[in-house]
Amino acid sequence: MKNLLLLSFAFICCSFFSFGQTPKTDSLYMQMNYSKSEHLIAMRDGIKLYTIIYTPKDTSKKYPFLMNRTCYNASGNDNYKVRTPSPFLIQEGYILVFQDVRGRYMSEGVFDNMRPNIPGNNPKDKKAIDESSDTWDTIEWLLKNVKPNNGRVGMFGISYPGHYAAAALPDAHPALKAVSPQAPIADFFFDDFHHMGAFLQSYTAAFAVFGYHKTTQTKENWYAEAANRFRKQKIADGYDFHLKMGPLKNFTEEYHYDNFFWNQIVDHPNYDSFWQERNILPHLRNVKPAVMTVGGWFDAEDLYGPLNIYKSIERNNPKTVNTLVMGPWAHGDWARERGKSTHNHIYFGDSIATFYQKEIERNFFGTHLKDQTNKKLPEAYIFDTGSKKWETFETWPPKGLPSYTLYFNSKGVLSINKPASEKESFEYTSDPMKPVPYTSQTEGLTFTPRRFMSDDQRQASKRPDVLTFESEPLTEDMVFSGEIMARLQVAMTGTDADFIIKLIDVYPQDHPNYDHNPSNIIMGGYQQLVRHETFRGRFRNGFDKPEPFVPNEVTKVEFPLQDILHTFKKGHRIMIQIHSTWFPYIDRNPQKYVDNIYKAEAADFIKSTITISGTSVIEIGGEKTLLSDLIFQK
Repeated sequence: MKNLLLLSFAFICCSFFSFGQTPKTDSLYMQMNYSKSEHLIAMRDGIKLYTIIYTPKDTSKKYPFLMNRTCYNASGNDNYKVRTPSPFLIQEGYILVFQDVRGRYMSEGVFDNMRPNIPGNNPKDKKAIDESSDTWDTIEWLLKNVKPNNGRVGMFGISYPGHYAAAALPDAHPALKAVSPQAPIADFFFDDFHHMGAFLQSYTAAFAVFGYHKTTQTKENWYAEAANRFRKQKIADGYDFHLKMGPLKNFTEEYHYDNFFWNQIVDHPNYDSFWQERNILPHLRNVKPAVMTVGGWFDAEDLYGPLNIYKSIERNNPKTVNTLVMGPWAHGDWARERGKSTHNHIYFGDSIATFYQKEIERNFFGTHLKDQTNKKLPEAYIFDTGSKKWETFETWPPKGLPSYTLYFNSKGVLSINKPASEKESFEYTSDPMKPVPYTSQTEGLTFTPRRFMSDDQRQASKRPDVLTFESEPLTEDMVFSGEIMARLQVAMTGTDADFIIKLIDVYPQDHPNYDHNPSNIIMGGYQQLVRHETFRGRFRNGFDKPEPFVPNEVTKVEFPLQDILHTFKKGHRIMIQIHSTWFPYIDRNPQKYVDNIYKAEAADFIKSTITISGTSVIEIGGEKTLLSDLIFQK
């Protein structure tokens, strides 16, 4: 206890921050330096939003606002126990604002997942309500009622709050000067709950959080009873549990029969107007605030969002200050420092989150909200997950770096920039009753999966339903950067299929073990997942117009993977794996075409023999069309 008091005293009196360990924001520091107030701020339609405000007690100078809008309970920042932003920002002095979005916790109104944007943001239109209008109305109230402010507002948020930060950009209030969407959701058909049209079954236990309307203002989780339908079970093996549950319709009947969000997903299996209206990317035009979008290369939840929000702003707003930061993190790990920076089994360095918080995030907000003369941030601050160091670029994807084409050859050989024989073909039989596990580790029910994004793929490469192609050991370092496109020529005995593409870094057999790993994790020969994507084949000609395959007819299937910056080191090998199940991360495609997989019967699930032509390739780097164009131009 004595040591804890001494640490708190040092934090308060000396304001000393160890670069090796970002301290948590001390509630005693907050109480000594900030005053708290709670408000119900009226929006233009009369709905009141609950807002907690911390104002610096030193009133000798003016401060900018730093606002976080959330569906995850603003009261989590009550009683001076502030969860975000980082202590580096709090110590410098901001007016901190935390707000429940409409329909959540202590705010009035009705919640709508990814509420559609309404262009224009006219304060006189009492019915045109979206997240941008609610942000505008909040800022207007803050400027008039909270002193001493300097007339500038910044926004930040991670995950869903990151979406609310991005959703404030269209028709933004003129006082909004700096916005940092972090792990932001861009579109629920490509982030979180879906990947390229495939449903993420691993999210099934998370639906209670998003699918029930509250009946009163509350600081408690009103959806707890529904969430406990899963949590009360002692499930040690999630793979076994999900497989025995059978088709997704069984989850509707047993768990989510009264969940409005689940039923919206069931009723909208394709990318129809329901989903298109909730896509924030087309609205990111005429963006005035400076933007710094942050993401993690190993974010299993929101990797599409950060990359495509940045690219959309860059293409449509060439004069806007627009920065991209991508680090070696899982979801939100840049907001917490553990000293050793690891993901699953892989070590990337020390104090990487602290470096980001101190040298990047603090500079961004200080420059645009306080006129601090910090060094200008580069266009892109990108961590190379192979060389394990930060790189900076003036454009992203970077220009001037080599591009590569990967070809598939007989006997499982992967060749680089050397075309394969077009006569080659490779087949496997995909059985949805024996799907490929998505992780090498046994896991129970997860809220969302995270560790697998850099997991060992040796267990998959040994399976007959996984095509595996491996290069010779590299004679020099090889940097893969930018966008990735899979261009496949396929045939199948069924009428539908999913395609999982995995890019893998194969370690040399003599690679040493990491100290942080348990003894059963052997790094020699480790097959580290670097990038992957799943594509539901029925959407090959458009996500809004699914269609079956013709059995045994060769068909083109092309889709993008997310971006990459990874150095494959000398002595390592490059591997590609292709398969059609990845369970229970991705739901099982019946492989017999049905109109709605969420309503498929057990009898619809069939084996299918799938053939990949030797003309198929994986392209990495080079100049490509914006990912959102590739998705939506069809």
